[in-house]
Amino acid sequence: MSKLTRRDFVKAAAASTAFAPFTISGTKASGNVLGANDRIRHAVVGIHGRGRGHMSDMAAMDDVDVTYLADVDARLFDSRTKMIEEKGGNTPQCVQDVREALDDPNLDTISIATCNHTHSLIAIWACQAGKDVYVEKPLSHNIFEGRKLVEAAEKYDRVVQHGTQQRSSQGRADEISAVHSEKYGKLLVSKGYCCKPRWSIGLKPNKPAPSEVDFNLWLGPAPEQPYHENLVHYNWHWFWDFGCGDTGNQGVHEMDVALWAIKDATLPTRVWSVGGRFGYDDQGETPNTQVTVYEFGDVTMLFETRGLVGKHKGADRIVANEYYTTEGMIRGGQFHPSNGGKPEPVVAENARQVTPGGPFGSFVTAVRSRAPEAVNAPVEVGHNASALCHLANIAYRVGEPADLSTVKSRLGDNPQVLASFDTVERNLTAIGADPAELEYQLSRQLEFDPQTERFTSRDANALLTRNYRKPFAVPEVV
Repeated sequence: MSKLTRRDFVKAAAASTAFAPFTISGTKASGNVLGANDRIRHAVVGIHGRGRGHMSDMAAMDDVDVTYLADVDARLFDSRTKMIEEKGGNTPQCVQDVREALDDPNLDTISIATCNHTHSLIAIWACQAGKDVYVEKPLSHNIFEGRKLVEAAEKYDRVVQHGTQQRSSQGRADEISAVHSEKYGKLLVSKGYCCKPRWSIGLKPNKPAPSEVDFNLWLGPAPEQPYHENLVHYNWHWFWDFGCGDTGNQGVHEMDVALWAIKDATLPTRVWSVGGRFGYDDQGETPNTQVTVYEFGDVTMLFETRGLVGKHKGADRIVANEYYTTEGMIRGGQFHPSNGGKPEPVVAENARQVTPGGPFGSFVTAVRSRAPEAVNAPVEVGHNASALCHLANIAYRVGEPADLSTVKSRLGDNPQVLASFDTVERNLTAIGADPAELEYQLSRQLEFDPQTERFTSRDANALLTRNYRKPFAVPEVV
């Protein structure tokens, strides 16, 4: 992502084949380089939920035209076209298969708000086609494909911005700089909470997909299986073939911040997890209650996911981060001394200055400047945050059934870990469950190598990737 003017590009193209057109995975790489005054031609991929935000933010920008809308569900095209016409003043072309948009040499950028299981694949296709990419969180559905996207962004010299929005908050950057400064003590535990209401999705019967939905494209890399209405459009989050549970949904935002607080950290050396899908019987597969512990040398990272909240006293919603130090705790920009002193605002020291304009502003600035420092949430940062979610879920999935006494015997002596599981017990009690009568899924401690991104155990390594359904495979060599 070095700085490159249009004149430089023309000279380079004449002197070498570095930007020669090529075809990979059915797309043609154009290698477009924008001048400062060029209009950016943008495609939004996935236009049902979060994609509406992409459409609104990108269409409202100066010198950006949303020229394509891509979604497997053609029922959305009329209403979303009207949104672009009203917001941006132009009429986009609508396609069900994103590869039709990527084949257009006049398209410059795309943003991806599809289901998790297609994020990396579409982003890799876009890099191969010479497009810059904004990809929603989590950047990947598994660790293998996230690493492949990092490699694709580097190989094709593409801007890739991850949709973890707190990286675009100057207030959050200031808070993290205060943690790093050690003015408020040495960091011991970096904790994230993802506790939003996630109640039963019930049971939807198998049925033919609507004629307007290309369900084969929707399945993409996932195994062939019947259509049902808990898949299209939102509840796919709670199925392993497509989503990553709430730890990898809302949780990736707080996971990213928790990692950010551990200075120079990438991925852990150990991880274990405990939880379950409690409180109801439904079609979902992912846990609605989960505590995960990671080891980063002298620092412990702790993540608490609880979805049985918001309906009962004692089961409160909370989405936040906390940083426990040798001198107290930082939360919400305030330092709470362990000696009982009065809380005080933290003071930033040498904080990173984020690119203004939010995550989409950061993306467009980086697309124009080709300056890597303009990207608030770069692809490698997005990969690590997403990988932490996958590590939590892998640990959970290779775990074994355990009763409450077994779980408690394995918690260790870290006070924050013990307090986190106490909160889980109170939450379960508040909804009318007896924690002592439940069966938990409890993992052993899994050893992990951050350099090779592999475990020492075979069963865990098997979940680092998936069996891709052709032709929707993420390649070993991008």
